[in-house]
Amino acid sequence: MAAKKTAAKTPAVSQAQAEDAIRLLLRWAGDNPAREGLIDTPKRVAKAYKEWFGGYAMKPEDYLKRTFEEVEGYDEMVILRDIEFESHCEHHMAPIIGVAHVGYIPNGRVVGISKLARVVEAYAKRLQVQEKMTAQIANCIQNVLKPKGVGVVIVAKHECMTTRGVHKTGVSMVTSKLLGSFREDARTRAEFLQCVGIK
Repeated sequence: MAAKKTAAKTPAVSQAQAEDAIRLLLRWAGDNPAREGLIDTPKRVAKAYKEWFGGYAMKPEDYLKRTFEEVEGYDEMVILRDIEFESHCEHHMAPIIGVAHVGYIPNGRVVGISKLARVVEAYAKRLQVQEKMTAQIANCIQNVLKPKGVGVVIVAKHECMTTRGVHKTGVSMVTSKLLGSFREDARTRAEFLQCVGIK
């Protein structure tokens, strides 16, 4: 019987170690981290990284645990559009800037709309691949709320291809993940995509 693979625990890194790593990158880039303009840069970058990658400390499922059942039997689509997010590509650590559209059909209970935005933020503030992030958001909502269906569409620009490599600006990537009735019912799918502006 094959042994189960367990994920290796990431060792803790101190603030000082993070700042030393940034100084090393500054030297590697050809600059002097001891010069006046760069003295505080390692501290600033480490602080920015804590903000950019704060999603690792968040539990997206927890945001969806508090729900409301007094909705007078409401069972139509709930959509939160244009949720702005900033993420980072796991291949080049370059920014991904975009919007997420999230919809679901309640199955007897709804969640506060700000919680949907927090789920997006929790996954965005990690090193990401857009396709994976789209699926993570949809699966989280489906697994916790157990709605009749979930739809997630993300439209984003990737600076790993606009500021390096092929240098193509003005290009955006669209990904979608449809579950339950959003996937199975063509009319539901079409209504959702029309509501979020995808033709």
